[in-house]
Amino acid sequence: MAKTNKKLHFAHVPRQKNDWVSYKEKTSDKYIKSGEDNMFPKHLIELYNRSSIHGACINAVTEAIIGGGMTANEEVYLERANKRGETWNDIYSKAAMDYYIHGAFSLEVIWSLDRTKIAEVYHIDFSQVRAAEKDHRGHIPGYYISTEWKQYTKSSDDKVFYLCSYDQSKAQEHPNQIYVSHQYRPVQLYYPLPVYNGALKIIELDTEIDNFHVSNIKNGLAPSLAITTYMNGSDDDVDAVESMLRANYGGTSNAGSLLYMDLDSPDNKPDITPIPQNGADNYYTTINDMSMQKILTAHRITSPMMLGIKEAGQLGGRDEVVDAYLLFSNMVIEPYQQDILRCFETLLEVNYPGIVIGVETKRLYEDGESEEEVVTSVEVSDQEDEQINEQTNDSDISNIGG
Repeated sequence: MAKTNKKLHFAHVPRQKNDWVSYKEKTSDKYIKSGEDNMFPKHLIELYNRSSIHGACINAVTEAIIGGGMTANEEVYLERANKRGETWNDIYSKAAMDYYIHGAFSLEVIWSLDRTKIAEVYHIDFSQVRAAEKDHRGHIPGYYISTEWKQYTKSSDDKVFYLCSYDQSKAQEHPNQIYVSHQYRPVQLYYPLPVYNGALKIIELDTEIDNFHVSNIKNGLAPSLAITTYMNGSDDDVDAVESMLRANYGGTSNAGSLLYMDLDSPDNKPDITPIPQNGADNYYTTINDMSMQKILTAHRITSPMMLGIKEAGQLGGRDEVVDAYLLFSNMVIEPYQQDILRCFETLLEVNYPGIVIGVETKRLYEDGESEEEVVTSVEVSDQEDEQINEQTNDSDISNIGG
């Protein structure tokens, strides 16, 4: 009696690897890599684009930093930053976004022909910036800029250009310079880390939770059925049946469709066994709530209601929002605003000595009342504060880029 050739077919489910991107700095031939694979800034941007909670936090903080925009004791100072037609407020908005996402921002400074004034200032996306190695005094002499940094490989020389670090004494030999401002971070010698760096894995988890639910829906909440056949077919036969089942019954468009099979004998009918849900939905709901709380904590947002997120079972919340806003404004937003304003004043004072700039913002008080005020780089007198708010129409002072 011939021995029947029994075959078993198992679908291989590859194990997911944790493709974590390291933030550790690494020396290269010319420049210092940002992350061991030189792609850490790109990783931060991808998380910003992929995580809804994280993205909402970054947008909320950035919009608060920008506020009502920069203002100055002579508004004409801020009207034009470069020949492209951008104002200093345009540059400030981009710098604020970079400063929060990366912990740093960079500007290209172009000196005038006589090298005594700043002719133009442009924003440079900080994700495109890589530092040159420090000199013997611990100073970074310049930075390399490229829009096409590659993973594990360096960009070709024709796609990378070098700018000397901002130094007015070197304007004659380097009329195009780069001004880089970043937050201090222990151990990091060249690049900062964002304030939310400790939550990067949780942020990535948030993106995977969304991906889990989308994949579950697209695959018809599979595996919800176990189908066992007894046809002892070849690998091609098994693949054909699997493809047919996926094509006819998989995905959201086929939800609720009828499962029909035509067999030559009742003995060959497949076993169809429902797989009960094991409570995974509750598990992922718990994970989702935990990740949201940790992400908010990393951004120092004490109340999700500040982002329009209403927690179940919570009543009222007005006092909580007011208290959270006051803490958020004083401890998070104003320090960022002052850091950026100090840098901008350094550049603007070259052309306009004695300039005082600020950011228009709305101050909310404990009683719920609010009023417009100006945050400056330093504490200023009441008289100077009033000058900042006054719109000057009779000034004929030329502007940068004019």
